[in-house]
Amino acid sequence: MSIQAIATFIDAGSGRRYQNGKVGSSVSGYQYLSFIYQGAAKSRSGDNLQAALVLASNTLAMNVANELVANYATVTVENWLMNPSTYSRSRRLTSEVWLVSSFSYDPETVELVLSSSLDAIGTQAPTRVLTRKLVGALPTTGSVRNL
Repeated sequence: MSIQAIATFIDAGSGRRYQNGKVGSSVSGYQYLSFIYQGAAKSRSGDNLQAALVLASNTLAMNVANELVANYATVTVENWLMNPSTYSRSRRLTSEVWLVSSFSYDPETVELVLSSSLDAIGTQAPTRVLTRKLVGALPTTGSVRNL
């Protein structure tokens, strides 16, 4: 029987990088934070995709959650297979990008609700404009020709 170590890494920008795999130390520049990542769940109609981060309820978690929601933060969540002897990253299993949309709390937990960047109800994409700097050469007409 072999031991498999799996850790979740979160990058919330502005130096907020956390992992939940190795208690009390840093892994690849990610500090330890006790949290549970509840992966993507789709609504019954298939129009909404959400995930959640669950943290212990304390002042630090409340302040970070409030700041992330207020700034419409983007969070990158990665799950990695770890080497159990050295605890270095071995293979990335998943990588997901979410928007922090809201949070709720009770005396025991703080739950950050993560949602897709596309709004299925209003069918609106994030406000970003295609420019030559972002995507390269852009067409100037609607005409399409085959060579």
